[in-house]
Amino acid sequence: MRHTDLVLTPTHLRFCGRRFPCSIGRGGVTGTKREGDGATPRGTHRIVGMLYRPDRMARPAGWAMPIGPGDLWSDDPGDAAYNQMVRAPYPHSHERLRRADPLYDLVLLTDWNWPRAMPGRGSAIFVHQWRKPHHPTEGCIALHGDHLRWVAARIAPGTRLIVA
Repeated sequence: MRHTDLVLTPTHLRFCGRRFPCSIGRGGVTGTKREGDGATPRGTHRIVGMLYRPDRMARPAGWAMPIGPGDLWSDDPGDAAYNQMVRAPYPHSHERLRRADPLYDLVLLTDWNWPRAMPGRGSAIFVHQWRKPHHPTEGCIALHGDHLRWVAARIAPGTRLIVA
């Protein structure tokens, strides 16, 4: 492991010599991820993108892309665009990226089941802001907003996310 890897441990997320309390999926960690199971997938993943709300924060890094009002994420295993960003209006099941709450104000995108998604294997494994300390996610990893912004300012595309 490298100093610049994001490493999930049973009690925290480690990055650049710091430890951050975090939340994981309500289904724990799994090696057999499925859509809707609420589990965080085990393995070595890569950070492939960063999204942010420009109406709520300054660009956190030069490679971050803004989330617009019509930006969605397809979570329909029967959709050709499954596990990809899509635009509203959209007829298939999806998750809205521009939310009323702050959960997706800043999002690190992982390469879980991407770019060629296998239907039903799970979508949208992000690193995002938590609802409250240790409140479980639907499979993502969540951090306190200040910690997420600290990580975002120092992370690079391709950084490894290691979920043991």
